Amino acid sequence: MSSIQEEIKKRRTFGIISHPDAGKTTLTEKLLLYGGAIQEAGAVKSNKVKKGATSDFMEIERQRGISVATSVMGFEYRSKKINILDTPGHQDFAEDTYRTLTAVDSVIVVIDVAKGVEAQTEKLVEVCRMRDTPIIVFINKLDREGKDAYDLLDEIEQKLGLTVCPLSWPIGMGQDFKGIYNLWEQNLQLYTEQKKQKIAQSIKIEGLDDPAIDQYIGQEYATELREDFELVDGVYPEFNRESYLKGQLSPVFFGSALNNFGVQELLNCFVEIAPEPLPKAAEQRLVKPAETVFSGFVFKIHANMDPKHRDRLAFLKIVSGKFERNTAYRHTRINKDLRFSNPTAFMASKKSVVDEAFPGDIVGLHDTGNFRIGDTLTSGEQLEFKGIPSFSPEHFRFINNADPMKAKQLNKGIDQLMDEGVAQLFTLENNGRKIIGTVGALQYEVIQYRLEHEYGAKCTYENYQAYKACWVESNNEEQLAEFRRLKSRYLARDKFDRLVFLADSSFSLNMAREKFDQLKFHLKSEF
Repeated sequence: MSSIQEEIKKRRTFGIISHPDAGKTTLTEKLLLYGGAIQEAGAVKSNKVKKGATSDFMEIERQRGISVATSVMGFEYRSKKINILDTPGHQDFAEDTYRTLTAVDSVIVVIDVAKGVEAQTEKLVEVCRMRDTPIIVFINKLDREGKDAYDLLDEIEQKLGLTVCPLSWPIGMGQDFKGIYNLWEQNLQLYTEQKKQKIAQSIKIEGLDDPAIDQYIGQEYATELREDFELVDGVYPEFNRESYLKGQLSPVFFGSALNNFGVQELLNCFVEIAPEPLPKAAEQRLVKPAETVFSGFVFKIHANMDPKHRDRLAFLKIVSGKFERNTAYRHTRINKDLRFSNPTAFMASKKSVVDEAFPGDIVGLHDTGNFRIGDTLTSGEQLEFKGIPSFSPEHFRFINNADPMKAKQLNKGIDQLMDEGVAQLFTLENNGRKIIGTVGALQYEVIQYRLEHEYGAKCTYENYQAYKACWVESNNEEQLAEFRRLKSRYLARDKFDRLVFLADSSFSLNMAREKFDQLKFHLKSEF
């Protein structure tokens, strides 16, 4: 077996998705704690001067306590190399999350025991199901009062359309939370409090009939657990790894990330069952990880990782072959060979230079402006990986310069932030005014904050009435000319100079579709 294949077998690259506040960042942190990647966990929730969560390294995230940029973290555990992509839970940053999901081989969905399945989770799981991504569910915050385990599993099946299979089961909940029965490893995890510290104690048992159970959790709870289990056995399918890898079966674990409870069990199972790096479709062919030739794609760009140095990092997911430092690779969109002298591997906000990387790994490439999201790098073959579209924004505002002396800084800042995919920029054809379109209103604050703190530029906004941005495709020059004449007020160019129609209402979009039947109006940029 070649060394590339050995390296592939070790890799597990996954994303964590959830609704805001379900405890995703805390879970990420505890996984890093078990992987020995960090020594202490930060108090994520408190916005005081405590250590912020390791994965939230942008100032505005610290202030708001939500993750607005996807961070990448790697660590080793049980001789596996694990890459976690932490995604923003906040729906205003959904687009960043959709793009990140193109770079993962599996996901863990975090659900709050009290709130159950929330809207944002439904949307994100839908994206995973479209791609048949394998999903593990972690039901969090069991130390609080919440919904009954059966009700939760029903809700997950109905709202998320997943077939579930519990691999651990809670004993009590909230005030009465006693611990977890772990089917995967056949043990009891007891939840006890010592000197105000909540700790987990693991006890090996011989199946559910083991009298030791009664001894540890008391007869009442033991009887309830056995009864629950008879039901679980009858209702839910047995775990089958093949079905899980096809995205047809989702294992469920229970726990409390904040109290380090049930997290290690999740991780132990994950490293055994989760998929290694998978093949990915390019426009030209299916690319397999074990191929000897290198290929990868950029799924995220982050400007100013370090405000002292104006650096931009392009996050590259390696799809096949081996990536090596100081080797020339072909940037297929601009048809140019590039070399990277200090490619970066990630451990939250700590970074280190890597000499080589393998399929499944995420590498940061220092970028002077060559990259945009979706770009492909190869050993020379002309490939384009697909599936990283821009979606039509929901909100539109004019952006104005609030400090005429800083026009250059403002333009540079807008340019770089748009490359990152924070939002989309449209320039009106008739007067050249710039409009920023975003998925959520919170992005405007982030843009304003970052322009000021990273580029020294100030901006103000004013509303622009638009319903949707549609990319226009045409094979009929005559009709296009007529459309441009009639709708000139609503036409703009996006950052890549594509024609965009900013429809002011659903009515006017439908009318345009009817009247100009030879034109196509797309709500996403990939068509």
